Amino acid sequence: MVLALNNAGLAGEPSVKTGIEVLRERGFDILRGKHVGLITNPTGVDRSLRSTIDILHQAHDVTLMALFGPEHGVRGDHSAGESVASYTDPQTGIPVYSLYGKTRKPTREMLRGIDVLVYDIQDIGCRSYTFIGTMGHAMEAAAEQNISFVVLDRPNPLGGLSIEGNLVEKEYRSDVSPYPIPYVYGLTCGELATLINNEGMLENGVRCSLTVVPMEGWRREMLFRDTGLEWVPTSPHIPSEDTPMYYVGTGILGELQVISEGVGYTIPFRTFGAEWIDPTALANRMNALNLKGVRFRPMTYKPFYGVHQGKVLHGVQIYIDKGTDADLMSLQFLFLQAHNELYPDRNPFRMAGKDRLRMFDKVVGTGLIREKFSQSMSFTSIREILGKDAEGFRKMARKYYLYPERAQRN
Repeated sequence: MVLALNNAGLAGEPSVKTGIEVLRERGFDILRGKHVGLITNPTGVDRSLRSTIDILHQAHDVTLMALFGPEHGVRGDHSAGESVASYTDPQTGIPVYSLYGKTRKPTREMLRGIDVLVYDIQDIGCRSYTFIGTMGHAMEAAAEQNISFVVLDRPNPLGGLSIEGNLVEKEYRSDVSPYPIPYVYGLTCGELATLINNEGMLENGVRCSLTVVPMEGWRREMLFRDTGLEWVPTSPHIPSEDTPMYYVGTGILGELQVISEGVGYTIPFRTFGAEWIDPTALANRMNALNLKGVRFRPMTYKPFYGVHQGKVLHGVQIYIDKGTDADLMSLQFLFLQAHNELYPDRNPFRMAGKDRLRMFDKVVGTGLIREKFSQSMSFTSIREILGKDAEGFRKMARKYYLYPERAQRN
């Protein structure tokens, strides 16, 4: 079920209204008289940066019973990959249950007395970000316990037009690739929830009673900077509204932990760097590719923490033009191609440990891409694999669009 949209987002209106704002304007109609569980984190705010936790906690005739936190926690005070314990929220006195640790799916005990689960988290539009798995697990629990599920929709910062990457193969599904969708899937969280629910992608094909509260004023061609909303970091290494573009372009390569993608420095996901690289030679080679909307600057930097902490690294800073229709996912593979031409004896796949190779394959959704690419170290060897599923997925996904499609970027 989808609540009706009002007319909004017309010329002269600077801001998109998120799902929580639309719900509040409706007087919390679908939550009145209900006992509510809220899945959220610091990104769950209105345009005034007021937390959805506080909004629902103070809403008339709405009883907020429990909070559920994804990776990084409800208040965002945990590092990537860190298990989060359950506790009582000191600001509201409401119990907080972690969905990133030993328990990934809300249990029967956690949901006791709850009538409806509400999801309000800003995502980044990329499959390997763990929040979409948290959403799916919670939808499964809602279906199993006969509890309603509500998604308060938010913008996809990559827009709603670009689709990149292959579908995840069954044996490679994991918390970083939970569903058979492309790496860049071009849907809002509400649209994605509807797709995975209706297409039988949840465990055992269960379906929950799903309601999406859509935004007002959002259009598919919008990037986050077009919405008039303030960006709240979705995690420590996604500090700005354009970081998701760079995450798509470098994050898969970063899983090998051989080449720095900038995590641990001031510009996460915006670099390619290593101790042995000649930065000018690499910049010249990357710029010679004449990639539309993408440029490279030679640089030297020293990460403050993480895998490359304290090392003096040389490489390039990546600059992606706002609104470009560049194939972002290809950047890391084009770098590997250029890097191999310059340093054939420094193959990152051979330098990475087995566990990092497995994680690389999980994130990319198949082992075939690494296998094929390693044979030639040429992007052309995997271009067809990366692109083979995009249009088929787009055709299926259109059935679940809540917002108009005016043009295609990729």
